[in-house]
Amino acid sequence: MNKFSIFAGVAMMVLPTLAGAQEITLKMGHAAASTHIFHTGLEIFAKKVAEKTDGNVKIEVYGDRQLGDDKQLLEGIQIGLIDGALVSSATLPLVLGAAPFDALQQPFTVSSYDQLSTVLTSDLGDELLATLDAKNIKGVGFVEAGLRHFLSRDKPVTGLADFKGLKTRIVPIPLHKAIWEAIGVNPIGMAYGEVYSALETGTIDAVEINVSSVKSESLYNAAKQVTLTGHYFWPGVIMISGATWNKMSDKDKAAVEQAGKEATAEAYALAASQEADTIAFLEENGVTVNKLGDLDDLKALTAPVVDTWSEKDPMIVKFNEAFAQGQ
Repeated sequence: MNKFSIFAGVAMMVLPTLAGAQEITLKMGHAAASTHIFHTGLEIFAKKVAEKTDGNVKIEVYGDRQLGDDKQLLEGIQIGLIDGALVSSATLPLVLGAAPFDALQQPFTVSSYDQLSTVLTSDLGDELLATLDAKNIKGVGFVEAGLRHFLSRDKPVTGLADFKGLKTRIVPIPLHKAIWEAIGVNPIGMAYGEVYSALETGTIDAVEINVSSVKSESLYNAAKQVTLTGHYFWPGVIMISGATWNKMSDKDKAAVEQAGKEATAEAYALAASQEADTIAFLEENGVTVNKLGDLDDLKALTAPVVDTWSEKDPMIVKFNEAFAQGQ
C-alpha cells in the first residue's frame, strides 16, 4: 500500500469524527426583560448545553423581545428563521393549536413549584414536549416564571366582590377567558408589551401576572396593589427549530435533552426561592400586598372550568391526575 492510500484511509476515518464534532451556535430569544427569571433560566440551559456538548453547541440568549414577542418567536421557529426560544406555554394553544399545553394552567390544580417540577421532568413531561414534534419544533425543557397573582392599579382586592367588572388584561386564549369570566372580571386580551402603558393610562384596571414580571417590567410604578391568589403557574417552554435540531449530531441531541431536563429542575428551584424576596422588593417599593379572604370560594368558582377543559384533550386529564396524586 502506497503512502497516498494510507493517507486517504486515515482521512476517511477522521472525516466522520470531525463532522460529528461540528460546532453550532444557536440564537435563542424570549419576550421578557433581560432581568426576568426567564432570561436567567435560559442562561442556565445555555451553560449546561455548552458543558454537556463539550462546546459543540453554543447558545446566545436574547431577551427584551429582541427576536420578537412570543407569537413572532413561535412563527419564526416553525419556519426555521429563528433557532430557538423560551415561550410562555399559554401562547402555544393560541398560536400553534397545541391544546395539550393547557394542562399546565388549569386553575388551582398544582400544589407547589416542586410538584410541577417533578411532573415536568418525568415521562409525562417528555410526552407533552413530544407533541411539538409535529409542529417542526423540538421541545427540550421548561423554565418557570412563577405563580400568577393579581395586580390592580389602586383598588385593593381582598374579596370576591372586588374582582367584579375590573378591566383585566389576560392572554387572549379560551382557557384564560373562561377562568376570568367565571371570577367576574372584564377580561381584555392584550400583548404583554402593552401592559405597562395600559395600567399607567387606566386602559386596564388590573392584570393577572407573576410577581417576577411585576418587578422586571417595573409594573409596580403603574399599579400598587397585589393580591396573592396563586391561581396557576407560568411555565415557559424551551424549544428549538426542527431545522436547527436536525443539524446536530445524535450525541449532541442527547446532551441537549439532558441539559433541558436538568435546567428545568434548577429553574423551578430558583423560581421557588425568589418568590418571597420578590414580594418583599415590591413592598419596599410602595406596593401593598393583600391576601384574598375567600380563596376557597375563588377555587370553587373556577372548578367547573377544570371539568370542562378535562374533556378537551387526553393530556390534560393525565396531568390533572398526576397533580391530584401528588406526583
